[in-house]
Amino acid sequence: MWHPAADDRLLASVCVDVRAGRYLSARDALAETHGDFGLRAHRSLVLASEAADSDLVERWLAEEPGPEAALLWARVAVLRALRAADARDPRAEALERIALAACERAATADPADPTPWVAKLAMARLHRLRDQAPRGLLTAPPGPWRLFAHVLSLDPWHREAHHRFLACFFTRHGGSVTAAWDVAAFLGQRAPADSPLRLLPLVALVASYDPTQLLADRVWEQPQWRSTALAIHQNWLPTVAEYRFTPVLDLAYLAHALVMARREEEARAVFAAMGPYASRMPWSAFGDPAEQLSRARRACGLPVPSV
Repeated sequence: MWHPAADDRLLASVCVDVRAGRYLSARDALAETHGDFGLRAHRSLVLASEAADSDLVERWLAEEPGPEAALLWARVAVLRALRAADARDPRAEALERIALAACERAATADPADPTPWVAKLAMARLHRLRDQAPRGLLTAPPGPWRLFAHVLSLDPWHREAHHRFLACFFTRHGGSVTAAWDVAAFLGQRAPADSPLRLLPLVALVASYDPTQLLADRVWEQPQWRSTALAIHQNWLPTVAEYRFTPVLDLAYLAHALVMARREEEARAVFAAMGPYASRMPWSAFGDPAEQLSRARRACGLPVPSV
């Protein structure tokens, strides 16, 4: 099942309402996430992807303004701005201004919520903000460090914030492989041993994958990457059962790394934790995601669901 709501059944049902042009259930689903910033980030991002191609959020904001409406408006506006920028749409600058204003409105509506700032951080890659890096990084890459620091002041281990920040250093966004690895290692090492943020170096490794390089597919077998994946398997995977929703994307990165490292036994446990759910990344970085995922499951001796 490729739906981004995974086993958040409430979110899945709300997505149906949003596609039908109804927002009341979205309001309730977001309202109950106050105090759980991970769930709030997840739900608002998924709902934005469902609402971005309609006028639902504009109607909601006009008819019933509030922090939930403002947050989803910020999420939708940022998603539209990023799509336009990536497509080199002539409306990109105007959409970005709208998105920045929407983020400011959402942050004002709920000052304790980091999510509007995370939405703003998602756009930082468009301008290559060049704040000085803190001590401790070998390459000291400049980036949106001040904006990132503000998010961390609200939630020190915000998962999406770390991923958005790391993406600013990917080569496809004007960064470099060495800078991305440096930032990923720096952030990952700061996180608790049982945190999903320990996956950041594996995310950077996928982002730097170049199939034209000699033995590109053997990189994950190197001791540093194999030990990274095994440590995450040992320390983070047991905590997944406590999550309010299955973290499919994080599990997929771990499963992929273990399969590539030829640690099929550990990968089987990760696939079991994923259940029937799937994400397109990281598999799509290597080809058709369904084919890549099926190949990985077969390597672990697991059945491949029929379509």
